[in-house]
Amino acid sequence: MAATAAQCLYLSCRFQSISLSSSRPSAAAFKPLSSSANTLFNAFSTGLVSVNPIIGRQVGRSISIVCEAGAGKKADSAAKRARQAEKRRLYNKARKSEIRTRMKKVLEELDALRKKTDARPDEVLGIEKLIAEAYSVIDKAIQVGTLHKNTGARRKSRLARRKKAVEIHHGWYSPEPTPAASTV
Repeated sequence: MAATAAQCLYLSCRFQSISLSSSRPSAAAFKPLSSSANTLFNAFSTGLVSVNPIIGRQVGRSISIVCEAGAGKKADSAAKRARQAEKRRLYNKARKSEIRTRMKKVLEELDALRKKTDARPDEVLGIEKLIAEAYSVIDKAIQVGTLHKNTGARRKSRLARRKKAVEIHHGWYSPEPTPAASTV
């Protein structure tokens, strides 16, 4: 089994399909993926296509070459969009991580306050500052498009409900009376 060397084809034209066949009598047929003498495959309708030999070997009197076809080069605009998408992905990842970190800090403080038996109402003020910072980060993420507005609202609501649950647990929460509707 002697490996055969084959050259790569570079075609920079529009085509619907490409046909590989042998014109030399010594290489009776190319058999890349099937047993047919000619290999037909649909390729890209535009752009540069390269056919690269991966495996080449001689079996008996026929030569078997396995090739792969792929896009040769991305267009400049596609490459730019890929760079922009990667930059946005990293930016959004960092922003979402900051949101999760701030929410985690608030929830941990609320859990610690809930477990305290001798907690005072003024201890909530420090947590309210953390909640305000978390709200700010969430609102900014919504503004720049990292989070959907409903997702941001749900996360802010989660923090507010946990705070209210702690206040109810310690007896600090008293709902404000609603004004009675006056009849005219």
